[in-house]
Amino acid sequence: MSINLNISEVAIRENRLGSVTGYQGSIKELAAQASSCSLKNKERCFSQSSACSSGCAQGYLSRIVDAAIVVHAPIGCAADSVYSNTQNKWGEKVRNWKHRNINVINTNMVEEDTVFGAVVKLKEAVREAYRRFNPKAIFVTTSCVSGIIGEDITSVLDELEEEIPIPLAPVFCEGFKSKIWASGFDAAFHAILTKIVKPPQRKTNKVNMINFSGSARKQIVETLARFGLEPVFVAPYSTVEELSKMSESAATISICGTLGSYIGNGLEEHYGVPYVKTLQPHGIVGMDSWLRGLGAVTGKEDEVEAYIREEKEKIASDLVEIREKLQGHTAVVGMGPSFGHNYIRTIQELGIKVIWGATWHFDPQYDNGKTPASTELLASQEVDIPVSVGDQQNYELLNLLNRLKPDLYVARHGGSTVWATKLGIPSVMVADEFSAFGYQGLIDFGYRLSDALTNRSLAKNLSSRVKMPYTDWWMAQDSFIFLENEVV
Repeated sequence: MSINLNISEVAIRENRLGSVTGYQGSIKELAAQASSCSLKNKERCFSQSSACSSGCAQGYLSRIVDAAIVVHAPIGCAADSVYSNTQNKWGEKVRNWKHRNINVINTNMVEEDTVFGAVVKLKEAVREAYRRFNPKAIFVTTSCVSGIIGEDITSVLDELEEEIPIPLAPVFCEGFKSKIWASGFDAAFHAILTKIVKPPQRKTNKVNMINFSGSARKQIVETLARFGLEPVFVAPYSTVEELSKMSESAATISICGTLGSYIGNGLEEHYGVPYVKTLQPHGIVGMDSWLRGLGAVTGKEDEVEAYIREEKEKIASDLVEIREKLQGHTAVVGMGPSFGHNYIRTIQELGIKVIWGATWHFDPQYDNGKTPASTELLASQEVDIPVSVGDQQNYELLNLLNRLKPDLYVARHGGSTVWATKLGIPSVMVADEFSAFGYQGLIDFGYRLSDALTNRSLAKNLSSRVKMPYTDWWMAQDSFIFLENEVV
């Protein structure tokens, strides 16, 4: 599969990867359909609101420390900046950095702009962003409104390049184009690949570490140092100059297969930077796979094997203890596709039986044309786990949880854990992408799950006092009754 850097806009995941947001079946069926290119999306004749790709692109790019974002959209789309700023503050605290607000300007498109266009506003906003923030690059993100009226953003930025001597990168991430918000990450990385990354001048010992917030920064620095390697955390909290040199790195690794697919495969295809396409580094099996993949492409196999043996010995007794605590409990997992399938495996490592896996979308292949390794691994197990795909449709999820009544609900994206807790189900929100990271991380995560299982007061008290918005009629229905092969 080729990544074309000569075009200004990357295709959405539905068109590029065949990704789906509607499915119900088992993990073995899902993997079989993915590998045979026979997976078809199912539509819903009823759906609740969800996230959009524009918010993903804005939030991700806004944490590049010396860049600025111009959001060409109505002011309402700038509401995502509040969440992005909160995320930014959390990441700064992890690094002991002084807080600064993210550099974002909104063009405030109004009704008359939908008739006459708003390129004048856009030019003024880009000039103001350059004057106010003195950035090293400016990213201009699109919106449903600017996309529907066909604003020629590329031409506007081409005109301004003579006036403003820094990269001006369009980011085409209109929310209406895709039901998969991860398409926004691809749009952000396409802008970085086409406008920021430069051809390599030399090769280094650095490793591009694709992540969200990088809370395990210290641990990763120390681990890679054992192998004579140095991480560059991409893209939040990096600089434009660091991003421009990603082509010089020895390898690219990612904390998330969904996040890293486009940039990792793009760097490999165009600049020869090997992309490690293994399991995510969560739990023992995942960390083994991730480190061995890195060792193979950097020639550090022996050092990696020594490190793996050492770390496993450290946690051996704790792992026995935590497995005894968790053995026999049941869980439902609800996360993005890469995290979801990797966390099902990770939770199984702790002795918990996963009775359902719900993911917010599913990619039957990544940008290298291969089915995700985490999906193939789950499908190869003897047990066949029931799974579903939905863009965080909470009405489906709550119906499902009410029927299955698991001991635990483990999720990423907070909106669903709140409702599960109100149902009386202890819930764990995996906000930090480095939860269960590696060997000691698995032990820490296991104790966190154990705490949730033994301290049920919050869920119990909430469920006895809160009236759910869903009727008894809905709770008695099939969870996926609105999921149809074809909507007429």
